[in-house]
Amino acid sequence: MSAGIDKAAMNHLEHDHVFLGADHARNERRIWLVIALTAVMMVAEIAAGTIYGSMALVADGWHMSTHASALLISALAYLFARRQARNPRFTFGTGKLGDLAGFASAIVLALIALLMAWESLLRLANPVPIGFAQAIAVAVIGLAVNLASAWLLAGDSHAAHGHHAHAHHAHHSHGSHGDHAHHHAGAGDNNIRAAYLHVMADALTSVLAIAALTLGSLYGWLWLDPIMGIVGGLVIANWSWSLMKSSGGVLLDVVPEGETLPGEIREAIETEEDRITDLHVWQVGPGHHAAIVAVVTSQPRDPAFYKGRLSALEELSHVTVEVTRAA
Repeated sequence: MSAGIDKAAMNHLEHDHVFLGADHARNERRIWLVIALTAVMMVAEIAAGTIYGSMALVADGWHMSTHASALLISALAYLFARRQARNPRFTFGTGKLGDLAGFASAIVLALIALLMAWESLLRLANPVPIGFAQAIAVAVIGLAVNLASAWLLAGDSHAAHGHHAHAHHAHHSHGSHGDHAHHHAGAGDNNIRAAYLHVMADALTSVLAIAALTLGSLYGWLWLDPIMGIVGGLVIANWSWSLMKSSGGVLLDVVPEGETLPGEIREAIETEEDRITDLHVWQVGPGHHAAIVAVVTSQPRDPAFYKGRLSALEELSHVTVEVTRAA
């Protein structure tokens, strides 16, 4: 540090790396509410099944326990990301923890789909008697809980979020700017999306079960129940693959198809005198992107000048600019 730079100036130049989504706290609260709702229903079903001797109720209760455990992945990721947001060991913050949790949830969803399909194939090969009235009642209860859970999570599961204010200034060639909500491909919160897909997978299972059991009770089609299980498994596997691609892409710093930010950066920086020779753009959290921009120019200016040109690009939360004089 130069002797000419005082402590106050350094404090002005330094900045944090908190890249949590704008709705981080709200999403965390909603997932804990869904877990509580699921846990209460789980205990009620296991207790009622034990008291009334219903294996269908007991089985569904234990199934809901696995559902609650999967949702815990999302809840704990939000908790950890929030508590460690200013830990300097996370050099670009903890914004990607939600994507890591989303990827883990996608693997859990894939396993659920595989187990559903396998169990359905076994049931298709070896049909067993079904207590239709009891099984339908359990499926309806499960659907009601899942619809309530989906309602709690639905508002945020598909949105691409903006971010909180972290107005920073240039530090050597590093810096960032303002806080604006801007929509870009891949900017959504994969953690809340994963929780939503777990709830929707359970709801889909309940809907298919109600349809299969109702038709089975009317027409004696015992084979329809396992067929619906296979259909449900395929649909859930497709959701899992989609979530795996989006969250894995963020973890690997892939620029998603349809992402316009790199082009917008070039448009903002490049002129007849200024050319970008190297550009890296990646997501560091929901609604937050970082960029490294190498500029070759015949009229070199301070990096802060080029950051000023990027100030209208609202999702850029951390910018590094390197300026080189053209030969």
